[in-house]
Amino acid sequence: MRLRILSVILLFCLCPIVRARTGATLLVGEPYGHDGKWAGTGHAAVYLSGVCATSPVLLRPCAPDETGIVLSRYRGIGGYDWIAIPLLPYLYSVEKPEDIPLLADKKLVAFLRDRYRRDHLKSLVPDLPGGGTPDGDWYELIGASYLRTIYTFEIETSPEQDAKLIATLNDRSNRQRWNLVTANCADFARQVISVYYPHSVHRSIIGDLGVTTPKQLARTFTKYTKRHPHLQGAKFVIPQVPGSIPRSKRIKGVFEVMLTAKKYMWPIFLFHPYAAGTAVAVYVEHWHFNPGKNALILDSQRQLSAPLTSTDRRVFQDQMEELLRASSSPDADADELQWTSLNAAAEPALEAAGGLTLQVSEGGEVTSVGIARSNILNIPAGSEFAAGLVKARLREELKSAAGRKTARADVERDLLLLQQLLALQPSRLASTTDSDGGVPQSAAAEP
Repeated sequence: MRLRILSVILLFCLCPIVRARTGATLLVGEPYGHDGKWAGTGHAAVYLSGVCATSPVLLRPCAPDETGIVLSRYRGIGGYDWIAIPLLPYLYSVEKPEDIPLLADKKLVAFLRDRYRRDHLKSLVPDLPGGGTPDGDWYELIGASYLRTIYTFEIETSPEQDAKLIATLNDRSNRQRWNLVTANCADFARQVISVYYPHSVHRSIIGDLGVTTPKQLARTFTKYTKRHPHLQGAKFVIPQVPGSIPRSKRIKGVFEVMLTAKKYMWPIFLFHPYAAGTAVAVYVEHWHFNPGKNALILDSQRQLSAPLTSTDRRVFQDQMEELLRASSSPDADADELQWTSLNAAAEPALEAAGGLTLQVSEGGEVTSVGIARSNILNIPAGSEFAAGLVKARLREELKSAAGRKTARADVERDLLLLQQLLALQPSRLASTTDSDGGVPQSAAAEP
């Protein structure tokens, strides 16, 4: 009893200490689009849990209930060098975790980004003269997890260190400095982390020809936290949201790009064989670094979960196929094509309560279907379309290349959610209701 009382006292004493602890997290994003095809170095930003923002370009300490901001250097956005964005909008373009969509495509992501821009970023990115959405790279400010997988490397900080960074950035001129070679996004992240821990991260003169790259920052930051275990370093993976947007590519350094791309390597081998040999040696000795190795995955409940193994993937695929065999119509392929067509024509919208939906038009009728975990079960009339959405998400999660970036817990939740949606479909109510006419307990559980 005395030990139990002592434990309770310690818990109450430690709680304020735990809440007061802050951290700096290096965010290393995989490349996508032209960067993924031609360069492959990716993007770097820093998340600070103890630093918040009065505006996107003015920093301040966080209040106890705030979650911090992501800082990064951008090119051509309002003429500023760096911009601060709250964490959740930076990742998903939403302000509440329950609004994160289960499946994303370009139309939905553009809708979410523009809604957030109109609500919070008009001072940086104003409307076009007619009220339309402007072009440009401002989309990089928000919704990063729709475009890429992000690797995170966290280290403990103090309020005094946060105050030093706030003063440093607020007092310095915040005018555009971006330069691909000497002042890129990774250079800015290196400077921010160095305010907290000088010499903890650095560029590689040989491996990257002196250019600061996100992968080099991750590599040196990992070494630093291993040398200083008292700083409670940690790493995990924020997966790219499943959907039809192309998957991001593996992150590389400068010499690694040269080594793995024929368009760069063949001319070097032909005209500069010694340089080519150096590139191979540097890659083998210095760049055999996997930022996601042995890392846990951030799941949909904001918990760290184990990634899928190949055995898990086979088991879950069998479970999914069994569910679909028991519920599919005779022409499952036609159903799949119909869902794809309906999804392509559906329009994003907001519920009266603010939840994210798709307006699905079929046979002259429009049905509002929830597409987040918080509302996808709310409208039984849209359960067939919603089931197709969850099936599409599961198929993305269960691809072999996606396994190491997918949380096992999320696949389990998605299979249960699919079971619930299949049970709600009108054509199957007779076979899924119990003798009292209710939905079976397994289908009525929360997703």
